[in-house]
Amino acid sequence: MEKVEEYQITIDNITVNVAILGGKGQMHQYCVEIPQVAPATKALLENIKHGLIRDVVVSTTEILDPKAINAMKKKFGERAEQILKTKVPNIPPETALLLINVLMQDMLGLGDIEYLTADENLEEIVITSSKEPVRVYHKRYGWLETNVQLPSEEQILNYANIIGRRVGRQITTLNPLLDAHLLTGDRANAVLFPISTKGHTITIRKFARDPWTMTDLISNKTCNSKVLSLIWIAMQYEMNILISGGTASGKTSFLNVLMPFIPPNHRIVSIEDTRELQLPRFLYWCPLTVRQPNPEGKGEVNMLDLLVNALRMRPDRIILGEMRKRDQAEVLFEAMHTGHSVYATVHADSIAETIQRLINPPIEVPANLLVGVNLNVVMFRDRRKGLRRVYQMGEFIPSTEEGVGGVRPNILYRWKPTEDEIVEHSSSLRLFEELSRHTGMTLMQIENDMKKKQSILNWMVKNSIRHVDKVGEIMRQYYINPDAVLEMTGERVSD
Repeated sequence: MEKVEEYQITIDNITVNVAILGGKGQMHQYCVEIPQVAPATKALLENIKHGLIRDVVVSTTEILDPKAINAMKKKFGERAEQILKTKVPNIPPETALLLINVLMQDMLGLGDIEYLTADENLEEIVITSSKEPVRVYHKRYGWLETNVQLPSEEQILNYANIIGRRVGRQITTLNPLLDAHLLTGDRANAVLFPISTKGHTITIRKFARDPWTMTDLISNKTCNSKVLSLIWIAMQYEMNILISGGTASGKTSFLNVLMPFIPPNHRIVSIEDTRELQLPRFLYWCPLTVRQPNPEGKGEVNMLDLLVNALRMRPDRIILGEMRKRDQAEVLFEAMHTGHSVYATVHADSIAETIQRLINPPIEVPANLLVGVNLNVVMFRDRRKGLRRVYQMGEFIPSTEEGVGGVRPNILYRWKPTEDEIVEHSSSLRLFEELSRHTGMTLMQIENDMKKKQSILNWMVKNSIRHVDKVGEIMRQYYINPDAVLEMTGERVSD
């Protein structure tokens, strides 16, 4: 098979090659160059492992504390180096480093799977059983079979137990399902045999190390500066926004992109199953995450608990990772109607479907409360082409059908696939009126403000300002001195 692409990844000071193989009429394959260890060396490492377990004392706090992993690695690594040099006095330093890293990955990590988690081009890693190769979802090539295959079901179970211990949970035949996260923040799900009929299964959804920013979205045509300028002014003046879309459509990523639009003096409280949001350092942000119950079924802290508690923390803005249940929605919409600015995601493929999803089980929000949502952005993912787009952006409009109060969608912008462009669809019936009421600005002044914001966004794209903290710094400066930022762009728009 031909090499379609080749690049390198680095993990624990070890650099390895990755090759994407394929050819005409062939499925692409993912090959990672994992360091090979001879049987005699494996036996030596196994002996050292037993010595480490005997010699190095690790507390329960260290095992359960994600922040302690580096200290644990250092503690084990130093002792492993001592034992290794005792057994092999003349071992070259680079070989010793390689073997110690292999040992640490096996003891404290997920072995060969660690190389896959280190690849920023991967979004998903799936272990189906020991009888099949590991599969990955690559950002550019989609689903690929890898050259990695775990040797046994016992090994997969061991990795599932390692993941579970990190969050204080057990996975057993009586509790065969596990939802957790890795030390990197990546989501992990495990299902044991025979619930998973092929064998033990682990699915890892990668957490973005370098998250998208608004600059990226404009550059890759996921969105455009005009749509983002409208969202910016809506967020500046505390409008409520829902992000809809299917699984892996980029809902949370898009939500994360929007956060720098929040003024720096506003208190933000976020609520997530697993920490995914990465906000700029300048924002006044308190992130909260749920906690699963312990093996005895105690100690659970769920989304509703955190949502109710968040309202007691005097937040200006509330972010809910995903709205799934009726009780969550009731509290969230009550927060909207009591003056809190709210942002959340929900599974739905259009604005019309978002309305139906909200008013029907299991969420069941009364239709008259939906007018609390000022903007609904719908994300779309084309898996075949590997692209994500803002599919629709619109608003909920009060309507009366057969005397029953409800809402209907009004689409402001939509994606036109034939031209791969986001185009205007209809005029706003609510948003600009509400912006005018909140700001005291006329329609013309609002449009001029949007043009100014659009010029700043385009300037950031032109100058490749894309890191989350650098983008955040521009936003912070704008809220302190907007004229100075506009002058910096060289595209000042007159009022």
